[in-house]
Amino acid sequence: MTKAREPRRHPARRPTINDVAAAAGVSRGTVSRVLNGGRDVSPASHEAVERAMRKTGYVVNQHARSLVTQRSGSVAFILSEPQDRLFEDPNFNVLLHGCTQALAQHDITLLLTLASSVEDRKRLGRYLAGGHVDGALLVSTHSGSPLIPELLGRGLPVVACGKPLGYERQAAYVAADDRDGAHQMVGYLRSIGRRRIATISGPLDTPGGIERLAGYREAVGADGDPALITHGDYTRAGGEQAMQRLLEQAPDLDAVFVASDLMAAGALNALQRAGKRVPDDIAVGGFDDSQVATATQPPLTTIRQPYPRISAEMVRLLLGLIDGYSPAAVIVPTELVVRESA
Repeated sequence: MTKAREPRRHPARRPTINDVAAAAGVSRGTVSRVLNGGRDVSPASHEAVERAMRKTGYVVNQHARSLVTQRSGSVAFILSEPQDRLFEDPNFNVLLHGCTQALAQHDITLLLTLASSVEDRKRLGRYLAGGHVDGALLVSTHSGSPLIPELLGRGLPVVACGKPLGYERQAAYVAADDRDGAHQMVGYLRSIGRRRIATISGPLDTPGGIERLAGYREAVGADGDPALITHGDYTRAGGEQAMQRLLEQAPDLDAVFVASDLMAAGALNALQRAGKRVPDDIAVGGFDDSQVATATQPPLTTIRQPYPRISAEMVRLLLGLIDGYSPAAVIVPTELVVRESA
């Protein structure tokens, strides 16, 4: 007995751009413009297309879009620090999260890439040469690093977080006003009666390290004493070691401005071990207003960097570069946040 042949099942047809146009009551060209950035589309039409996409279940074919636009729909987030810094320093995670959210609004994927070693940079270079990303957000740049010239040499749109030392005119960047932030902190410490104000700077091959130290020096002016200055590496352990050095160099100090909250947390450990009361004996000020600032005992008086705005501005500048605009720079203001450490 012959078995009856079952009817062939066809998979459900995927909705097309024509289906979206019909559901939205607009032309196919209008839908296409919405899918490619929404330029020259009225808010009402844009909303109608978005509603029709949800109704029809239309999903963008990224491969097809890439063939037409010559874009990958991806951006690299390049961190030029060892991997453990990504997990220790909360600032990197805040920036990563903010940039991811800002790019998601444009249907662009963010890819995290580490480039702390020569091998990492070679691997990154091969990846970028393959056209896998449309641009890069570069975080934590050091002077002398070949990353920026390599990326610019490839013609890749790049935006740095912080001034790209030596490439301020060639590369786009977004930076907090580090120098003014240091001024604010030193001014505040003076206003509460402190006179021997020390500082733990960041690394002097980074823009924040240079600018915050310059702001401190300008603020203390003629009162500056070399014994009141030491340098750290933006890590908790580095801040602890730097604070120990300061206590040996200038045992009469009564305040310290630390160039990052993470280093300030380490400095608090050193002061506690030395039997110093904070803020009674020594007032402590940080920089960043990261999650660390509210987790220390006592909570840190610090300078707030507006990371949500920094992330949004970095993405805005990068999208402009991808669209053919010239590099630009944005300096965002900082804000003093007073807590119990000073």
